[in-house]
Amino acid sequence: MRIGLISDTHNHLDDRFLTFLESCDEVWHAGDLGSAELCDRLEAFKPFRAVYGNIDDQRIRMRYPENQLFECAGLRVLMTHIGGYPGRYNARTLMLIREYRPGMVICGHSHILKVLYDHSLQHLHLNPGAAGIQGWHKVRTALRFEITGGKPGAMELFELPRTL
Repeated sequence: MRIGLISDTHNHLDDRFLTFLESCDEVWHAGDLGSAELCDRLEAFKPFRAVYGNIDDQRIRMRYPENQLFECAGLRVLMTHIGGYPGRYNARTLMLIREYRPGMVICGHSHILKVLYDHSLQHLHLNPGAAGIQGWHKVRTALRFEITGGKPGAMELFELPRTL
């Protein structure tokens, strides 16, 4: 299973990201989508999973949950927007990690790309950074990876300058 992971689009998604994500079986979004129209566009593009973020309005919050807990190709996944990172998870996220014991934890919000293994809680932590143009980040980013037999691999990074 090939997964494309984005976050923090803030209602802007360059077509070059869609080209990068074209080979994926599913696209996941870690929050701050920005508009129902962008959600419609992504849902029409590929099978799509998302969580809402702090900038998302009530229409998006009714459409997507705060947390996604699911299994994909044998891998347990927890996805949330504001979660923190290894050693600095917020209390809500830490409780979900301890209860669900995912092999992968995905967060957005920080606009900082991170791919870290959390040895303490035994999972891969991913934050795809920000794909949109709003925020302080200098580079827009996305991730693409495979899940085979419950294990993630073949991680690829896509980058564009923040400026249009």
